[in-house]
Amino acid sequence: MKPALAPSRMDRLLVELLRTRRTLALGTIDEAGGPAVSMAPWALDPAGPDLIILISALAAHTRQLMLHPHASILICAGEEAADSVHALPRATLQVEALHPKSGSDDARAALAIYIARHPAGEMLASLPDFSVVRLRVQAARQIAGFGAARDVSAARLRELLRESDNSTA
Repeated sequence: MKPALAPSRMDRLLVELLRTRRTLALGTIDEAGGPAVSMAPWALDPAGPDLIILISALAAHTRQLMLHPHASILICAGEEAADSVHALPRATLQVEALHPKSGSDDARAALAIYIARHPAGEMLASLPDFSVVRLRVQAARQIAGFGAARDVSAARLRELLRESDNSTA
């Protein structure tokens, strides 16, 4: 078995970004085939690297994810995090939307993770049109600052998140 790579500076910055940011920009494909972007609060599944969102059946992005489950998300540090907005730490993740069946063990587990991060979501989850969606990471592109960019596989991202869980346990 190949030994795990020691986390690099870029690795630590990526994990920090994913552990600290609470909203994402969700890029979907609308019914006419055009791009659509919305914002959503999210939570990270500790088993990773699934991101969990709570969405309403009334929202356009819900229909879009049902029709086209492949989407892109952007998680970005706040503007105060860099001297130049061109160097803002950020990650773009290519994801596949998975819709756990309402009331299933997976849906309950995902909802518990989401509510632990966003307690106000409990009220929304009680409404009949809200459900959880898992955004399963397929690939990632990290920008850690000006001239610091790389691709990160879903497997490496999962490894980094597990390592960070073990180091904080």
